[in-house]
Amino acid sequence: MTDIPAPGIGSEHGRHGIGTRFAPALGDERARAWAEKLWTAARAADEYAALDVVTGALDAGLEAETVLLEVIGAVQHTVGVEWAANRMSVADEHAATAISDRAIAALPVRRPRTFRGKVTVACVDKEWHALPARLLAETLRLRGWRVGYLGAQVPTAHLISQIHRTGADAVCLSAALSTRLPLAHAAITAIQAIGTPVMVGGLAFGADGRYAHRLGADAWAPDARAAADRLSAGSLPRPRPPHQALDDLPHLADQEYTMVTRSSRSLVRETFQRLEERLPAMAEYDEDQRERTAEDIAHIVDFLAAALYVDDPDLFTDFLTWTGDVLTARGVPAHSLLPGLNLLEDQLRDFPRSRRLLDAGRTALTARHRPSDAGRTP
Repeated sequence: MTDIPAPGIGSEHGRHGIGTRFAPALGDERARAWAEKLWTAARAADEYAALDVVTGALDAGLEAETVLLEVIGAVQHTVGVEWAANRMSVADEHAATAISDRAIAALPVRRPRTFRGKVTVACVDKEWHALPARLLAETLRLRGWRVGYLGAQVPTAHLISQIHRTGADAVCLSAALSTRLPLAHAAITAIQAIGTPVMVGGLAFGADGRYAHRLGADAWAPDARAAADRLSAGSLPRPRPPHQALDDLPHLADQEYTMVTRSSRSLVRETFQRLEERLPAMAEYDEDQRERTAEDIAHIVDFLAAALYVDDPDLFTDFLTWTGDVLTARGVPAHSLLPGLNLLEDQLRDFPRSRRLLDAGRTALTARHRPSDAGRTP
């Protein structure tokens, strides 16, 4: 082992596949050409060209919802793909997302004669990926719903107050990062406790919605259009009576999630210090590289905790293999993650579920990238 992931894997961009452009299926075949034009404008950070694309697509006969989801939404998906493949910087990604926000604002929304109902749309606490939630909010507005869009990082207590004040018929919660699942669970149970049904969506809940069901959500949708269709089909199921997290996730009784979460800072600090001792190459790292390495260890601990919460090794192994892909795209060998995993396991020797997750992660990582030195660090 001669290196560790100094460039930084990050987690603020969500997890996407590498190398596919405009991957979501497009319902209107004309949308692809307009998505390509908007992508060109976004890469150039040209707001005026982006607005021209939106206007042109509408003038060409595309429905506003098609422009929203199959042009703007497709471009934003591509932004994530290109960042993961190291073809966009963080600054480029932020600039492109700002273009998408501006393009959404340019879409016309006509006030309906009568509203279908009231829906609150929000991101769970600590979740700052707001665009997927905004795509849903705008889709619902286009279809005649009165929408309370609250944006990113909404504390649960504030969300509950807003629901009481507005009398929403349903709440739609969005989360992109699996590390937000414990907070999402708290929000779901709190909203249900006041008698309001909850539909969830976003990458955090799994491509098949498995974590939505595990956390007791009343409904799940894979995308904005499916969510709007579900709400249009009829009222969501009546929520269950008030309940606790253990009612949904009885494995939490072993306290491993709680203990790992409470000790996360010390786990990161100890792992970093031991890496310095075992890997002489770290002596050459500058301050930025050292900071990024510490961040990467923290991400691994956070995803380990999330996997403990839902008791699913796939959550952890998917994150690690995706991280390995991202590091490889940046010229850092994926097996550089292994020393950190080994050191974490040494510190968690008394936590059987944690050790099983770390072992599963190491196995998945080595199977995908097959390093010649995949054994444990001495």
